[in-house]
Amino acid sequence: MTSDFHDTTVLLTGASRGLGRAMALSLASQGASLALCATSEGDALSGAAEDCLEAGARAVSTHAFDIADPDACAAAVDAAEEQLGPITALVNNAGLGMRRISETFNTVPTKFWEADARDWADIIATNVNGSFNMARAVVPAMVERGYGKVINISTSDQTMVRRGYSPYGPSKAALEAASRVWAQDLDGTGVTVNVFLPGGAADTDLLPPSPDKKGADGNLLSPEVMATGILWLCGSGSDGVTGGRYIGRFWGDEDAPAPAACSPHVDRPSIM
Repeated sequence: MTSDFHDTTVLLTGASRGLGRAMALSLASQGASLALCATSEGDALSGAAEDCLEAGARAVSTHAFDIADPDACAAAVDAAEEQLGPITALVNNAGLGMRRISETFNTVPTKFWEADARDWADIIATNVNGSFNMARAVVPAMVERGYGKVINISTSDQTMVRRGYSPYGPSKAALEAASRVWAQDLDGTGVTVNVFLPGGAADTDLLPPSPDKKGADGNLLSPEVMATGILWLCGSGSDGVTGGRYIGRFWGDEDAPAPAACSPHVDRPSIM
């Protein structure tokens, strides 16, 4: 990877485990400074910070807050920039999955009217509103500096419309639609917005624990499937690239990854 990460400061939400931790460790290995965010303090967050420092991160700060709270998001961004300097990239990774609705969602689909309204609202508040809150908190300063990157972590097309995956799937469809709009809103500012996803079910806590844990297609990806792509998306190699949708498991050679991993644009969402 050719990008120089010495002056790169990345804020990652949902950074204490799963995809977030894997991406943080990859960025740490290149010497980036990292603001690791989670919903609560604890061994997972502190352990991720320690591991990132050992992996080579230039500096690490930790922040525990609810991304559904816009004031908490703004305060966390201020604290991170006070400790680490200007945030050059935001990775909106934090998300609530269908386990909030049912622990058996992947074997016994929950019909949408059977979902508890509060659980439904919590998923939307985190996956859609939370990503907006974080972007809203970091983007104005990025625009003022004329540089910055927003990377929104999403899911596969099939998951967006899969039976029993509402509201998680639709929440990611909303985030992807918002990403396309944000990229257009930011056109010409030097700030880019892209979508990044594993390309299948990953071995994270979004799936219920099981000795034969696997996704709906029978496969299970390692969280490390995100490790190479996040370097390109947060690094200088992707400067000026915006409005794209990149798939981790399709990532090719590190020196020329984008063409193989980029999902083509469509005028109307193909999932519809």
